[in-house]
Amino acid sequence: MSLDLNQPYTHKLEALNIKPSARRLLVSIEGQTTELFENDQLVRAFRVSTSKNPPSNTENSGGTPRGLHRIAQKIGHDAPLGSVFKGRVNLGQRFDELGEEEQATNLITSRILWLDGLEPGYNRGDGCDSFARYIYFHGTNHEDKIGQPASGGCIQLLNQEMVELFEIVEEGDQVFIA
Repeated sequence: MSLDLNQPYTHKLEALNIKPSARRLLVSIEGQTTELFENDQLVRAFRVSTSKNPPSNTENSGGTPRGLHRIAQKIGHDAPLGSVFKGRVNLGQRFDELGEEEQATNLITSRILWLDGLEPGYNRGDGCDSFARYIYFHGTNHEDKIGQPASGGCIQLLNQEMVELFEIVEEGDQVFIA
């Protein structure tokens, strides 16, 4: 399905002297996939969409950042499937209730997993901070684009799969993007 990212993930942990989390998400930008592991066992694989721009850790690049992250916040518990979020606030509407013009944009829907970079100077800190760039896993109103680069830097999933992933992972779980 995707590239084997377990070895680069392990090397990154060793280089940073960070203990692995029991659950982890490995995101392949090239493969447009995310694999969920628990206790070193593959639990589930998801097709995703990463950035339409080239991968980048630089602020304002619109690129999906590479490297080791953690889930900093889970947002959207119990929101109805397809709920639209702006500024991490549920607007109380589903994307299919919005007008054509609003639906033309790439909306943040269903759930949010907000990422925090763990590599100072690479995806954490001035000019490259994934958390400050609002890099998330989230659902999308453009589900037909899942599996191809289409986002503004985030990692998008089908809405139902985003809800399923949200229910499994916890704040603090690690995410490695390569």
